[in-house]
Amino acid sequence: MPMYQPCKRDMVVVGFEGGGDGQILDLDTAVKDGVLGGVDGVIVGTGVCDKLDLRKLIEELDLSEVPTVFICPISLEPMQDPVTLCTGQTYERSNILKWFSLGHFTCPTTMQELWDDSITPNTTLYRLIYTWFSQKYLLMKKRSEDVQGRASELLETLKKVKGQARVQALKELHQVVSAHSTARKTVIDHGGVAIMSSLLGPFTSHAVGSEVIGILVSLTLDSESKKNLMQPAKISLMVDILNEGSIETKINCTRLMESLIDDKDFRSEIISSHSLLVGLMRLVKDKRRSNGICSGLSLLKTISLHNEVRNLLVSIGAVSQLVELLSGLEPDCLELALCVLDALASISEGRVALKDCSNTIPIMVKLLMRISENCTQYALSILWSVCELAPEECSSIAVDAGLAAKLLLVIQSGCNPVLKQQSSELLKLCSLNYSDTIFISKCKLTRTIQ
Repeated sequence: MPMYQPCKRDMVVVGFEGGGDGQILDLDTAVKDGVLGGVDGVIVGTGVCDKLDLRKLIEELDLSEVPTVFICPISLEPMQDPVTLCTGQTYERSNILKWFSLGHFTCPTTMQELWDDSITPNTTLYRLIYTWFSQKYLLMKKRSEDVQGRASELLETLKKVKGQARVQALKELHQVVSAHSTARKTVIDHGGVAIMSSLLGPFTSHAVGSEVIGILVSLTLDSESKKNLMQPAKISLMVDILNEGSIETKINCTRLMESLIDDKDFRSEIISSHSLLVGLMRLVKDKRRSNGICSGLSLLKTISLHNEVRNLLVSIGAVSQLVELLSGLEPDCLELALCVLDALASISEGRVALKDCSNTIPIMVKLLMRISENCTQYALSILWSVCELAPEECSSIAVDAGLAAKLLLVIQSGCNPVLKQQSSELLKLCSLNYSDTIFISKCKLTRTIQ
């Protein structure tokens, strides 16, 4: 058996971050030449990075892509204290010591028995790791400072310019706050929310309004800011833009309005708008731009908590439209749509509309125990509402659609006891129009239902 040949210590294959063509280089050479993303091969040892140890640098940066040579083979995390074994393999000190404490006296990577149990600090690799993370940190800090400065400049510009210049400044600020958390904080700290809010009004162009809404939806708004944005003229502009804007703008409008509706000072009358509901229904039915469906349904769910809105939704035919959408929705959107329909079933007009829609019962039966417990809960609640409204007519349709077997499945499952109780009550309601024998026969059951 040939003797194991240890790897040459402190060697690395360069082939990333602009580093070389894959040749083997000494780590000192790698540091000097800056092949691992360094800046002019300089090792950072002064300035801000002296105040941060390597652990702090790694935690603050939290980078998803790190050169593989920096990664400990045991933990798959960047090394902070690299040590090398006699086999030439390098590990994080704490990880290899833990490996030894478990009674292993082999190299974890090669599984070779160690002929020398000493570990040697890999100072060259440590310097390289520290240099790389330090430079990344300095670059991040510089970019952050540049972004903060630019955000401040743009806010000052917006106080002075109008027309196309205002639109351009808003577009740039929109891009900056969407990409950088430091810019968002700067905008908030420098009174940017008030400036944005002042730009919304009855005479605001859609070009300006779209950018302002895109900026506001990225910011954390306090109660006073929300109260200011809930003025009828501003809400009216948001509704107009929701109906006429791009898909991205429509989504931003729904997200911003939903955040305003959640505020305790919200007045339901400001969203009791036929135009708003029509715009939302258009958004959720637009299969060509499916990324807006969940946003639209989420806002519909929020506003359907208000009784005035429920009546309006039913009056514009939302019930039948939502029922027809159900079969083509993704699970997360499906749950939102069912929640809206369940809310509409809480009013008499909604229950009538659900009963009159021919697909309501078959679809709800199909959804029981199909997607999630929440979906089952909503579907069961809707079925109870329509079957209670017209027991003879709806129970017969439900039984023919296979409801009994689904309800027994719910009862026998490990789901919420409340759902089981509702299922039992609905099963009894459906069985009232039949003798036991006929009901069992119709349900294709082989045991007596008590």
